[in-house]
Parts: sequence; C-alpha cells; structure tokens
Amino acid sequence: MTRKTAELRHRIDDDASTDLIDVLVALHHPTRRWLVELLHVEGPATVGGLAGRTGLAVGSVSHHLKPLHRQGFVEPAPELARDTRESWWRVTERPLSWSVEDFAPDGLDRKVAGQAELENFRFQARATQQWLKQMDEATPEWRRAAGSTETLVRATPEQTAELHRRLGDVVSEWTEEVKTESPAPESRMVRVILRLFPSGPVKP
Repeated sequence: MTRKTAELRHRIDDDASTDLIDVLVALHHPTRRWLVELLHVEGPATVGGLAGRTGLAVGSVSHHLKPLHRQGFVEPAPELARDTRESWWRVTERPLSWSVEDFAPDGLDRKVAGQAELENFRFQARATQQWLKQMDEATPEWRRAAGSTETLVRATPEQTAELHRRLGDVVSEWTEEVKTESPAPESRMVRVILRLFPSGPVKP
C-alpha cells in the first residue's frame, strides 16, 4: 500500500471547527503551548525531533499537534521532508485576542474560557519564574534591560480599557519595528506580558 505523504496525512477537513472555545482548548494546554513555542523559537521540526526535545512519545506529540493544526497554530512543512516517513511542522502566525466576556454567563463555554484564562496565568507565572531562576546567568546588559513596571491607582473601567489599548498599540508597534530589523548577534527572544485588573491589598 502506498504511504501517504505528511501533507496528506495531516490534512484537515473543510468543516473543521473554528469556534473560539475550540481555539482556546487547543492552545491553552501546557504541553501544546510548549510545542508551539518550541517551533516558534527553534524553528521547524519533525515529530521525532519534538519528541526528543520534550521527552514525549512520538504518538503523544502527534496527538497534540492535531488540534493545534486544526485551529491554525501550526502547519505541516512537507518540503523539508527527505522522504514520506518524515513529518515536519512549522509554527504559523495566528493572532489571538479574547475575553471571558465573549461567552454567556453560567455556560459551559464560560467555564472553559475561565480555565483557559487560569492556564494562561500559570503559563506566564512559569515563564517569569524561569527567567528569575536563570537571571544570574544572563549578561549585565540583559539584567538591566529586563524588568517590570507596577502601579496601583483608582480608575474606572473605561480608563483601564483605554490604558490597555494604548499599551497594546505600543507593544504592537515595537514588535513590528523589531521584526523588520536584521537580528543582532546579542538578540534573544523577549517575552512581553501585560496584565491589568482591579486589585486590593495583596496578602503575603
């Protein structure tokens, strides 16, 4: 029997779901988020290469790539394969912006969205902890460049939304500027995290 190419094996049906809740379920899973970032930072890889990089079984990697592919976060890269046995993947540009308010209160989708928000926070916390643990290994220039900004001020929802919009515009403009320049030898992947929310005194 003729073996299908990687492109045919991973082709998705035209009626694949594109509902927002399916997108959130696909991405906000620790392992799947990790696979997407590995492909983003390290470039295209085979299923076997991702398995070796993560310690996951090949079948497990393929299982996690399927929903990521279905929702447009990764895609096959068959032109990189040396034969039909190799299954190469690359990350795709897939902007994602959402709020729990996109879902009706008390519904199952709202609960799933809330869990996705929690997983997103946990992901950001792990990323921050990872940097703090590795900070001493970074150069003084990187330690000075990295940092955080915090303020606590009384504001309305409208004022908070406006600040969120302004910060988002600044980050988007900066991202596009950096992407158009040739990477310098000292450049590294930089994560920018913005969170705005009402808050009272934080308990120790």
